[in-house]
Order: sequence, then C-alpha cells, then structure tokens
Amino acid sequence: MKGYWIAVASAEHVRRGRGEDFMQVSHGKAAPLKRIKPGDRVVYYSPTVTLGGRDKLQAFTAIGTVKDGDPYMFDMGEGFKPYRRDVAWAKGKEAAIHPLLDKLEFTAGKPKWGYQLRFGLFPISAGDFRLIAKAMGAAVR
Repeated sequence: MKGYWIAVASAEHVRRGRGEDFMQVSHGKAAPLKRIKPGDRVVYYSPTVTLGGRDKLQAFTAIGTVKDGDPYMFDMGEGFKPYRRDVAWAKGKEAAIHPLLDKLEFTAGKPKWGYQLRFGLFPISAGDFRLIAKAMGAAVR
C-alpha cells in the first residue's frame, strides 16, 4: 500500500535536494526516512526560504515519488553525514498553503494547523496529496 507524506525543510534545502534527486529530514536522521517506502509519495512544505530564517514562505515546494533503495548516509563534509533517500521529483510550481488550509484534512478546522509541521515528517491522506499536487500543477506517477 502506497504511503503519502509531508516532509518539512527550508526551500533552500529542498531546492538542493530537487537538483540532486534526494530528500533529507530532521537534520539528516535515519529513523524518519525508514518509515518511508519505495513508491511512496512525498511533498515538501517549506515554512521559510532559508533554514532558521525570518523569510517566511509557507508553501509546498517539491513533490515526487520515492525511488527503490534504502536510506543511505552521505558525507557532506566537515563531519556532517546525514541520511538520504532518493526521490524522482515531479515538475511543478511552488504553491502557498494558505489557500488550501480549509480544504486539507490535516489543517481544516485547526487554528494551530502548523503544529504537526514541527515533527518534520508525517503521513497525509491520498486526497490531501492529490489536492496539493493539483495546486502545484504536478503530475505524480
């Protein structure tokens, strides 16, 4: 059974992952990535443009399908060795979350809708995934 996920990272980090066909979550921890399986669909939400920045974005910034293989460690230098998963990213535009808040199951009717985004990775429904994909103009196979 296919899973659907939202991962959270700054747009700057997401753009790097899109350019190199990978994803990382929770500062490179392996455990969250082990919950995701090949064939699962993933959407990135970016609260900001830069990590820790005050440059608010609050948009979905990438959408794709997890490729075959397990999470793997990658040496980024200076002792930082995060875990990654390979992803086939779909073409699509960034989409602001605010127009979707009343439509998405994970946010509708929740005044503190951003709380669960603090976890860095969480499952969503197939319906929410389709709604986000449509807003991004993305065809995800």
